[in-house]
Amino acid sequence: MGFMEDFIKKNRITEVECLVPDMSGIARGKIVPAEKFLRILRDRGLRLPEAIFVQTVTGEFPDDEDITSDENSDIYMIPDERTIRFVPWYNEPTAQVITDCVYADGRPVDVSPRHVLKRVLALYEERGWKPLVAPELEFFLVQVNKDPDYPLVPPVGRNGRMESGRQAFGIDAVNEFDPIFEAVYDFCEKQDIDIDTLTHEAGAAQIEINFNHGDALELADQAFLFKRTAREAAIRHQIYATFMAKPMQGEPGSAMHIHQSVVDAVSGRNLFSNPDGTDSDLFMAHIAGLQKYLPYAMPMLAPNVNSYRRLVPNSDAPINVHWGRDNRTTGLRVPVSQPDARRVENRVAGADANPYLAIAASLACGYIGMTQGLEPNDPIKGSAYRLAFTLARHQSEALTKFNACKPLKEILGERFIDAVTCVKQAEYEAYNRVISSWERENLLLNV
Repeated sequence: MGFMEDFIKKNRITEVECLVPDMSGIARGKIVPAEKFLRILRDRGLRLPEAIFVQTVTGEFPDDEDITSDENSDIYMIPDERTIRFVPWYNEPTAQVITDCVYADGRPVDVSPRHVLKRVLALYEERGWKPLVAPELEFFLVQVNKDPDYPLVPPVGRNGRMESGRQAFGIDAVNEFDPIFEAVYDFCEKQDIDIDTLTHEAGAAQIEINFNHGDALELADQAFLFKRTAREAAIRHQIYATFMAKPMQGEPGSAMHIHQSVVDAVSGRNLFSNPDGTDSDLFMAHIAGLQKYLPYAMPMLAPNVNSYRRLVPNSDAPINVHWGRDNRTTGLRVPVSQPDARRVENRVAGADANPYLAIAASLACGYIGMTQGLEPNDPIKGSAYRLAFTLARHQSEALTKFNACKPLKEILGERFIDAVTCVKQAEYEAYNRVISSWERENLLLNV
């Protein structure tokens, strides 16, 4: 309370955005005058209806939802003072703070994505372990699209032309949109979002931002805020930034690769390496947990109907959970590194995933492997695309497997599993009511 009050008064903040990441990673919450915000904190008076956590990506509420109370009672927003930051794109001095949610009796709202990640991290903490993560987040820049019936197309750069061909790691290709990225870096610096490198990816006007490694909850917060930041920076230049998993036909999809390691909470020693620098048994067990359980956690890694369009062979995205050393065709890649930086890269998650849930799922699967002493398959050499497709092919299949996994239910909570299922099933049914242009083009006069 004292830190936030000092921040607000020192910086003459006039408004505060109180943010709650919902199931889809959308920022819900309230905007309140700064003085009222401080007054409300003393009374725990900032409230929202519990049902925001079962709101679909289209803003609807499932008709048969029985997760939240029949009364749709209030929950209380508890700001995490460590997350208070400037909102750098407003003229008036404005702050933002990420809030956790509790019930009237003080219990945490167990279907809150941020709480689910905290729940997983608490399991690590009980064993004296601390996960470190470093997300890599891909996104596309596209022209403003006012009619959703029209396909997305790349924006026009400073040379007056749309990008064509493949410009992976192209320096001049990135510089075509330099004003946008200058705004992104400026906004991130003012929000203490610790981004590292920016590169051009394989798609037309596709960009990847890498975050520096650190605490899992802090990095989830940063990834959540970064998505907002990138969209705002782009729209100020009359361009969209999209984190859809597969926004354009014929282009690769966008991922959220999650580099993860586990260190000793006291000494900081990387537990994935033995003293002689070889791979530890815990590292192998962590990989094995990812191999066994990631296919069951797909609604947290590939949460939307569009997500599964990305997971196709020969597309810079995995189709299975084999692992390999410095092998980008696998679902699990072990980069070449020094022993103190040994880690595994989960390449399954899409850019459209809620960062809290994607990181929670990845760490939960690794944790199960470590505590069960699982053993992975041998690392593969060559292309993993020659091997069987073992990930879900569509959202309905993913939800069925998600609900059948008892170990994940125990770690993540059965109410949370039910909430994800309820929300994503409603979205899947809404999608199935839409007749696509492909159907009109190919079936209208041919069948």
